[in-house]
Amino acid sequence: MNKFLPYILLLFLFALAQETEAQTQGGKPRRIEIIYGGEFTIDNIKYPGATIFKSDGQRVQFRHQGLDVWCDLAVLYEERNEVIAHGDVLLQQGDTLQMNSQFVSYKGNTKTAVAREGVRLRNGNMTLETEELFFDRNAQEAYYNNFGKITDPDNELTSKTGKYYIVTKKNQFTNAVKIVNKDFTVNSQVLDYYHNSGNAYFYGKTTITGADYKVYCERGFYDTRREQGYFMKHAKIEYDLKTLQGDSLYFNKRRQFSSGSNNIFISDTVNKTFVRGHYGEIHKAKDSMFITKKALIISLVEKDSMYMHGKRILVTGKPKQRIIRVYPDARIFKRDMQAKCDSIHSSEANGLTQLVGKPVAWTGESQMTGDHIHLIANSKTEQLDSLKVFQNALVVEKDSLSDGYNQVKGKFLYGKFKNNTLRQIDFIQNTESIYYIYNDTKELVGINKLTCSHIKLYLDKDQQIQQTVFITQPSGNLYPEEKLPKSDRKFREFVWRGEERIPSKEAIFSEEEKQIKPKEIKGMKTPEEIDETEHLLAHPDLKNLPPAPKKPNHKK
Repeated sequence: MNKFLPYILLLFLFALAQETEAQTQGGKPRRIEIIYGGEFTIDNIKYPGATIFKSDGQRVQFRHQGLDVWCDLAVLYEERNEVIAHGDVLLQQGDTLQMNSQFVSYKGNTKTAVAREGVRLRNGNMTLETEELFFDRNAQEAYYNNFGKITDPDNELTSKTGKYYIVTKKNQFTNAVKIVNKDFTVNSQVLDYYHNSGNAYFYGKTTITGADYKVYCERGFYDTRREQGYFMKHAKIEYDLKTLQGDSLYFNKRRQFSSGSNNIFISDTVNKTFVRGHYGEIHKAKDSMFITKKALIISLVEKDSMYMHGKRILVTGKPKQRIIRVYPDARIFKRDMQAKCDSIHSSEANGLTQLVGKPVAWTGESQMTGDHIHLIANSKTEQLDSLKVFQNALVVEKDSLSDGYNQVKGKFLYGKFKNNTLRQIDFIQNTESIYYIYNDTKELVGINKLTCSHIKLYLDKDQQIQQTVFITQPSGNLYPEEKLPKSDRKFREFVWRGEERIPSKEAIFSEEEKQIKPKEIKGMKTPEEIDETEHLLAHPDLKNLPPAPKKPNHKK
């Protein structure tokens, strides 16, 4: 016996049943049934070709393919297979979908209805209210064109136009959408909302306003129950007195956390600080901010700006108490001063910025090195006040008329700023100097080597050494150039690092960092991937219903 015979027989019986049903219906759509008619009348003047059914105490009821309608008065056009219901109309489909109104016009051939006057559609925990609603049973969709209000246990949504997908329990809004939640509001141009999950998807200009945050995007997703979401296309989050912008942003209210990827810009106007990079985080509960991937922090100092860069930047602490950490390969650029070191630690409370690990700083034509370099700002005026170099302090300046270097060293160095410009440097303890001396005709007289306990340098407004003063018993010799070996023309601590100097704010990044490019943003999952798939998996019986609508062709 052929093993496929039972299956062939089953298919034959199914086809036969379908053919029998079609013959029973005569190839025509099913007719509207009157379940209870009450009083029966005909009025060919007012309703030509119609039969009128009126309640006699029991409400009129008609049925069509799983749809039941109750009303006070029904006008049935049997030839057209249409019915018009008046007065306290109740429409019910299945166990969960109900609609109340004062008027319903239903066409059995197309399985479409129009409801008017105080329309109230309910499906599970969703309620839709409007004055005119169109219902397509084939597509399982209902839509309105002149304002509607939708409510569920979490949110109230209003819009000028909207559509409701019954199978997936989704609302699609295309004009002037607003969501009101007890904790936030959403205003959007185009929005899809899923009642099972509380998820909202944005396809146009959208603003979310919470108690302590504000989000703007033109493409995004928001979980209205958990207050978290992803945002793209001109996305911006205002949070914790900071504004976060980037190609792709994430926000989580419960975790008090937000982050961003690609072309990140964080502005902190309270602290006059701006941060850039390709990845950043804001932790409100920890009062912290983290940035990496071409990270840059910009601090406004008077009318000038100080740029700091490292592979990572971490900012912690409350306003006026912040700590800034920049590491590794830390760099500073300011119009009149630049610096490099392994890491930077800056405290807003005491105005102290520490350059740690092989620090070097440049001002004017001078290079400063030492074991540790500190920059001190006035906490009230926020201007640079002083500079300190501890252990092996050395200032080097290329001699402009030879291949030599003018040098001053000491155990400690103290610098004084005036109007954010370094104008005075003091060397204390074990100070020595090497200077190239010229006459009035700029002929080299000799190389001066001196020692004393205190040397003072005065700089002009262009950061050039204007005057050198030797204090407390200076001693030394002026050597003719040929009498002083080249090995004695540089101090033991001498290392010229001029090639490392940062000429501009654009050059603050290392070659490695310059190669960092924004990663491709793959984008968020589509609503179909998140909500509709999960809904069908949770309710496998729905797979036999008409297919869910395709993703709307919203303008991007």
